[in-house]
Amino acid sequence: MITIYHNNRCTKSRQGLALLEESGKDFEVVKYLENTPTESELKNIINLLGIPPIELVRKNEAIWKENYKGKDLNDTEIISAMVKNPKLIERPIVINGDKAVIGRPTEKISDIL
Repeated sequence: MITIYHNNRCTKSRQGLALLEESGKDFEVVKYLENTPTESELKNIINLLGIPPIELVRKNEAIWKENYKGKDLNDTEIISAMVKNPKLIERPIVINGDKAVIGRPTEKISDIL
């Protein structure tokens, strides 16, 4: 099953959702601002993406700049910050089996369909 971690207020996320709809494949939408991933789920997503946790953080968000920027945070602290503040999670994230991408640019999603 394909899963998209989606924020409807984000243009790139809406574009990613449209790409999935056009693909005709079954998928599930997780509105991650409402259904925030647990630390365990986020660790799994990061593992599937094959990136360090800091690369999943939206560093231009005010929450990051005001509370975390410039601090020496370890991976666990970064993941905890994203769980507490899901707005910090980069979007959209699309998972298909054991493959995952951040849909920026949107075309990256096609690579795992």
